[in-house]
Amino acid sequence: MCVRLLIIFVPAILIYGCVDSELGRAPAPEMYEEEIKNWKQDRIDSLKEPDGWLRLTGMFWLEEGENSFGSGEENDLIFPEGTIPEYAGTIIYQNGQVVMNTADDVSVTHKDEPVSEFLLFDGADAPRAEYGSLEWFVIVRGDMTGIRLYDKENARADAFDGFPEYPVDPKWRREARFIPNPEETTIPIVNVLGQQRDAPSPGVIEFTIEEETFTLDALDGGERLFIIVGDETNRTETYQAGRYIYIDYPEEGSDYTVIDFNKAYNPPCSFNMFTTCQLPPPQNRLDVAIPAGEKRPVGWAGLDISPNG
Repeated sequence: MCVRLLIIFVPAILIYGCVDSELGRAPAPEMYEEEIKNWKQDRIDSLKEPDGWLRLTGMFWLEEGENSFGSGEENDLIFPEGTIPEYAGTIIYQNGQVVMNTADDVSVTHKDEPVSEFLLFDGADAPRAEYGSLEWFVIVRGDMTGIRLYDKENARADAFDGFPEYPVDPKWRREARFIPNPEETTIPIVNVLGQQRDAPSPGVIEFTIEEETFTLDALDGGERLFIIVGDETNRTETYQAGRYIYIDYPEEGSDYTVIDFNKAYNPPCSFNMFTTCQLPPPQNRLDVAIPAGEKRPVGWAGLDISPNG
């Protein structure tokens, strides 16, 4: 429902503004503080998992042909010192396939079974290889193919207890209208490598802050909507390149949902340089400060990206 507000300016100029009375602050459920506390703990636990972002320790883009790997400085792919022999073998990238050949004295495994000549990538599947605390597999980003490396033994990850954050404020739990897009709608999304892809966009989220209406293009997040958003706090307090939020689709028969900025969280590139996270599209960079959710990580080796990408 739209309520018309009459605003009078001198001399006798009449301007009508429209404020949607169904948008605004969303009522907080009972045990809201507990809900946010549990959400934060789930996020911490996820980041600390064996293949969580905090344990990602390397990203190596493959050259066509043979790439040697190991902890020695002479290798093409240099794994962390002390985690694997100086020379561990070769990874051959050719004709869209990636094959790993291990050195004779190096016991690399897949699902606890030793492997020597092993197909790491066949254009679709990317099985994982392990050595000691290390685990690696192939990722593809556009025309780039690489090895993503995790180290399960990571004291810093073990000690992690969360990023700096704003105090929880229920006013940042906002009613939002979901405006569906036509089927097969996409919007261009750029990642930190400068690559662009056309990402499916199910619709637009509309909400208000201080009686001003804002919109955000939503991406397909599986069972939920995924939002990449930038705001004025990116300049000083939150991560320069923006933050992420997941929100629920409206219930059946409704056009309304809730966007809770207390659950705005840092993308992995804010604290780990070996990631390829997506950046907010220009239309999702809001000209308003949203002092809610996670603040900029301190002391982590993230990527220093300006608010303009």
